[in-house]
Amino acid sequence: MRATATIEAGSAQQAYALPRAEDGREPAREPEAPPPWRDLGLSSMSALLVVSLSRAGSRSFEAVCQWPRWHPLNEHALAVTHHPLILVESTRQLAALAENRYLPATDSAPLRPTSVALGTDPETQPVETGGATDVVVRVTTSDVAVRSGRLAGYRITAEYFHAGSRFGVCAMVFAPVPPAAPEPGEGTLTGLLHPAAAAVGAAADPDVLLARAPQGRLVIVPRDPTHPVLLPGRPRELPLHAVLEAGRQAALLHQGRPASAVVGLAAQVRGPVPCRGAVVDLAPEVNGARFLVTAEGRVVASGTVTLAGA
Repeated sequence: MRATATIEAGSAQQAYALPRAEDGREPAREPEAPPPWRDLGLSSMSALLVVSLSRAGSRSFEAVCQWPRWHPLNEHALAVTHHPLILVESTRQLAALAENRYLPATDSAPLRPTSVALGTDPETQPVETGGATDVVVRVTTSDVAVRSGRLAGYRITAEYFHAGSRFGVCAMVFAPVPPAAPEPGEGTLTGLLHPAAAAVGAAADPDVLLARAPQGRLVIVPRDPTHPVLLPGRPRELPLHAVLEAGRQAALLHQGRPASAVVGLAAQVRGPVPCRGAVVDLAPEVNGARFLVTAEGRVVASGTVTLAGA
């Protein structure tokens, strides 16, 4: 199985192909105390996925992550394949740790992820039946932009290994935070119908981000507006990883496919995405779909969902 993900940064576009690992070797592990969870923008230690990060070169690092089997987004089953957003959140945490330790300081305005792409290989993805999965990660930074001695943006790429095989790759672009989103028009969100969790590849009803409006359009209306993973801290704007999840759920709902069919995801935020009321439009493709997210008639995000062949 070969999975391909695409990441966009401005006018640039880079594709990541995910074959089986050529050499089967894992980076050497280096014992290290877990990073302080507050430094990674987390609300509690239970959300910490990164165990260690150490420098391997001028722009490369080696890391270890641990993914709990009972992560809130995972299905409640005896054998669990981890939710793809766990891979995305691990990459975000690795980026935050690299920023704190190894990259130049930022300006007063923080950087945040504006685009992401990931691919997974169903043949090598770990299936967890115990307490947690230990994952080895090769991390590289590129496109590092420094203005007046301050960090203004960069790209981070993380390759994920388990039992000697690479099973996933995720790339993420960080840029300055755009202006705040306007308050959504709550009065327009009436007569909505949330799909069942299983229909959108979610483990439970609180994980559902979508609803069907009376006109049949899909809108982003989280069933749990204080979801600790998808909407930590109840933000006014939809974070990038939640935009990605909304696109994934929309594609699975439209195509009628199970969550296990997803082998690639990509999303780019073009402007502030309100947490409630944005519209998701899909354009089906041979092995997946493209999606556009609009708010007040403007495209504020876009992305792709790649599905394994039937």
